[in-house]
This record gives sequence, C-alpha cells and structure tokens, in this order.
Amino acid sequence: MADHRREVRVRVYGNVQGVGFRLWVRYEAASLGLAGWVRNEADGSVTTQIAGLDEAVSTMIERLWKGPSGASVSRVDVVESAAGNALVGFRIVA
Repeated sequence: MADHRREVRVRVYGNVQGVGFRLWVRYEAASLGLAGWVRNEADGSVTTQIAGLDEAVSTMIERLWKGPSGASVSRVDVVESAAGNALVGFRIVA
C-alpha cells in the first residue's frame, strides 16, 4: 500500500506568540519528517503550512492543540491543500 501524502495550512490562536511557539513547531515538524514553514501573524495567531505523510501531518495537528509550555491554544483551524512537492525542509518565515 502506498503512503498517502497530505498538505495543510493551520492557523493557531491563543497565547501563541512570545512563548517559543515557532521554534517548537519547527522542532516538532522536523522530528516527524514534515516539510513546510511557520510564521507569526499580526493578529497574534501563528500560521503553519505542513506537508508529509498523512499520519505525521495528523500527529502534528494534534500537537498544535497543546503547543510548547507557556502557550495556551484556544483554537486550531485546518485547511486542506493540494499535496505538492514544492516544500522542502522546515523553516521559520517572517
């Protein structure tokens, strides 16, 4: 059976800026073998684009609900994207 790839854009709301959230996302995503990026938004939320094997993406979404210590997540919005091959590695963007 072939491994299914998935790509999503996730917006995380709550106390998620100034608590190391982006560094934590990069570490967690890399540990799961995911590609993508993460950035802070002007409204205080954090957006991340993640791509990889379906199970790893699902695990990352579950982890985003918790976040690093110091974070308090109130909402996680997930939008499915067409799985492409453009994302390589995982980075923090401005």
